[in-house]
Amino acid sequence: MPSAATSAAEPGARIVAVVAFDGISPFHLSVPCLVFGEDRGAGGVPPFELRVCAERAGALATTAGFTIAAPLGFDVIADADIVVVPSWRDTGETPPAALLDALRAAHARGAQLVGLCLGAFVLAAAGLLEGRPATTHWAWADAFARRYPKVKLDAGVLYVDDGNILTSAGTAAGIDCCLHVLRKLYGARAASYTARRLVVPPHRQGSQAQFIEQPIAADARDGRLAELLDWVRAHPREPHTLDSLAGRALMSRRNFTRRFRQATGTTVGAWLLATRLARAQQLLEMTEQSVDAIADAAGFGSAVSMRQHFADVFKTSPSAYRREFRGV
Repeated sequence: MPSAATSAAEPGARIVAVVAFDGISPFHLSVPCLVFGEDRGAGGVPPFELRVCAERAGALATTAGFTIAAPLGFDVIADADIVVVPSWRDTGETPPAALLDALRAAHARGAQLVGLCLGAFVLAAAGLLEGRPATTHWAWADAFARRYPKVKLDAGVLYVDDGNILTSAGTAAGIDCCLHVLRKLYGARAASYTARRLVVPPHRQGSQAQFIEQPIAADARDGRLAELLDWVRAHPREPHTLDSLAGRALMSRRNFTRRFRQATGTTVGAWLLATRLARAQQLLEMTEQSVDAIADAAGFGSAVSMRQHFADVFKTSPSAYRREFRGV
């Protein structure tokens, strides 16, 4: 289908094509639109040209009961620098041939492809994920693995960056993935500014495992635990231990350990490490402090310790991380 006439993209603006379809979730569609479709020049974020496209013109039903219209056709993908498939309506349904052909052509010319949530099924159907690492929503991970056994599925992460193809876990993880794309293109300041406007963290540490099981019901003890976690985040430099935190939460060691895992999906030690790494990332991205000073402020005790944890978790060094995300 020929696309409706589009105005020329602003000079220097990257074109982002977002795929819409009948039966789409409004939230999934809104994620790339919020990250790439709004003017954030006041925060120094370079412009994007957002183009929402669909197989054919006309009204598209949504899962929320209202309809939307996407006047552009899949041919606009041919000019896109970034192509986002925000989900898919049925994991057992093969996507339209026109969409699969457009995705293959975009990949062949070097466009950045992003499959959010069940959008990974679409990229896999196009044959673009074979032999590559990817993820999708944990609830459909088994179905994905059965259908696409040649994909190196990792259902335990929020998103996978494999160079020119990214895939994410479900729902809110799409925000994490799109912010990561923004960070790759324009650095931490652009991603952090956009995240602040969306009132979300610029980068989350964690995995889908946190969300598979329901967290414990809210009660007074949970309130104490939530306050404790906030306090630890504000004081990562303190020499926290399981016993000191349990005492601060007014719980026994055994009860604290059980409730902590229920609430966070991980152990105290793993959560503390993730919290300290997140603080170190923030300081590396946003300040001029030395690696030694950041290691101390984040609670690692020494730069050697922080470097080791960065190598283990991020496969890079703090200095290289700073250069990559700050462009220095």
